[in-house]
Amino acid sequence: EQQKAKELKDDVYMLDENYQQRHLWKVNVSNGEETQITSGDFSVMGYDVSKDGGTILIQKGINPLYDFYKESEIWVYDGNGENGKQLTDNTIGESGARLSPDGKMVMFVAGANEDFDFYYNSKLFLFSLDNNSKVEVPIKWDYDISGAEWSADGKIIYLRVNMGAEMQLWQYQVSNKKTKQLTKGAHSVGRWHYQPKVEKHIFTKSTIENPGDIFMMEDGEMKQITYHYDYLSEQYHLPKQELISWKGEDGEKVEGLIYYPHNYQKGQQYPLVVQTHGGPASSDRFGFSRSFTRYNAVLTGKGYVVIQPNYRGSTGYGDDFMRDMVGGYFRQSHLDVMTGVDYLIDQGIADPDKMVKMGWSAGGHMTNKLITFTDRFKAASSGAGAVNWIGMYAQSDIRTYRTPWFGGSPWQKDAPIDVYWDNSPLKDISNVKTPTLVLVGESDPRVPLPQSVELYRALRSLGVPTHLHVAPREPHGWRELRHRLHKINVELDWFAKYALDQE
Repeated sequence: EQQKAKELKDDVYMLDENYQQRHLWKVNVSNGEETQITSGDFSVMGYDVSKDGGTILIQKGINPLYDFYKESEIWVYDGNGENGKQLTDNTIGESGARLSPDGKMVMFVAGANEDFDFYYNSKLFLFSLDNNSKVEVPIKWDYDISGAEWSADGKIIYLRVNMGAEMQLWQYQVSNKKTKQLTKGAHSVGRWHYQPKVEKHIFTKSTIENPGDIFMMEDGEMKQITYHYDYLSEQYHLPKQELISWKGEDGEKVEGLIYYPHNYQKGQQYPLVVQTHGGPASSDRFGFSRSFTRYNAVLTGKGYVVIQPNYRGSTGYGDDFMRDMVGGYFRQSHLDVMTGVDYLIDQGIADPDKMVKMGWSAGGHMTNKLITFTDRFKAASSGAGAVNWIGMYAQSDIRTYRTPWFGGSPWQKDAPIDVYWDNSPLKDISNVKTPTLVLVGESDPRVPLPQSVELYRALRSLGVPTHLHVAPREPHGWRELRHRLHKINVELDWFAKYALDQE
C-alpha cells in the first residue's frame, strides 16, 4: 500500500503523526518461523532478554519520534509478550536497559541526576526487581557513561565511558562499588560489544593513525584483530594530534585537541581552523577525523593548524561544566572557544590574521554566534546552524534540550522570550563582517532549512560575502557522496580566498 501510494504521489502526510509503531518479533533461525511478541499503540525503543528467554525487558515509548524519547519507560514482560509490568515512572529517557544474569536486577543509562532531573551527564542507574526497590546511582564521578553490560556472573558491570577527550572501557564492581579503568591511551573506544559467555570485549579503537580497526580484550590485554587501516599511516602524512588546555574567561580549565600541519616548525605561526563539535552535549575525542564535516588530515596537509575546543556544555567534564548552558546557551561556551584561540596565538602557533571558523549542527550554532561576537575570523562556514532560537523551537523535530537552556517554551504564559532572543545570533547579526558560507540539507528535520535561509538573507542584505548551499534530499547528516565532496571543496575554496588570499 505504501509503495503504491508513493508511485501515485499520494503522499500528503501529517506532521509528527506519520509514523508506525515499532514492535518486537522473534525469528526461529533453523526454520525461519516469525512470531510477533509485542503489539499495541506504543513503540519498543530497546529490549533485553533473560538467559532462559522467559523474561523480556522493554523500553516502551509512546511513539518512535525523538522528541518523545523522555516519555518512554521500562517494562518487564514474560517471554511471550504477556503480563506486562511497568518498572519506571519518570520524565527522563532511559537507554540500554539490561537484566542481571540472575534476573533480579535492572540497570540502565540516562542523562539525569539522582532526582531524575533531566540534562546531566549520562549516569548508571541500578535497581532490584523486588517491589518498592529504590533506583540508585552507584557511581559518583564527572564522566559520561555511554553504554553498560553485565559480566557473566553479575558481579561486574562493564562501562563505555566518555572522559572528555577520551572514550575508554571501565568496570564497576557491584559488591564494593569500586571502579577500575580497563583501557588507557590517546584513543577512543568506538563500537563495543561484551560477550559474557567467553568474557571477551570486542571494540573499535580510533587513533590519529587509525579510524577504527577492531580489537579484542581478554584477561586485561588488547589484541588487534583487523588491520584495514594500516595503509593510512603508510601512504599519507597524518597530522600530530595533542590534548591541550587553557583557562576560560572565568578561570575554569578548558580542554581541546590540536592538530599540527605536516612538517610543523615550532615558533612559526600557521593559519588556524577552529572547529566546534555538535551536540552540544558531546565532546571531541582522540581519533581520526574523517567525515564531510571533519577532514583534518586534508586541512593540516594544506598547512592549517586545527583546534577542536571542548567548550562549556561538553560532556565528560562534570555536570557543572555541561550545565553551564542551562539558563542561557551562550554563557561561557563561546568565550571558551575564544580563550582557546588566544592561547594558541600566545603560544606562537596560530597566525591571528589567518583564522577560520567552521562547525556543523551545534558547531554551526557556535559559528553563528562567533561571527556576531567578533570580526577576528577572516572566513567562516556555518553548517546546519541555528540563528533564531524562537523560530527554531517550533521548526526542529526536537525541543527536549531547548527547554532547560532557555527556561521554558516560547509559547507558555510569561514565556522567557528575552532569554531565547538574547541567545539568538540573529539579534546581533548587524555586527557581522566575516565572509560566511552557509550549508544545509533540504530535508533537515533537526536544524531545518529556514534557519539557514534567515542567516543567509540577513548576511546578504548587510553586504557580507555569503552563499547558501542547499543539498537536495539530505537530512541533518549529509549522506550522498557528491554532496559531501561539494561541501569540502567549497569550504577549502572559501577559506583559501578569504583567510589566505589564495585561489
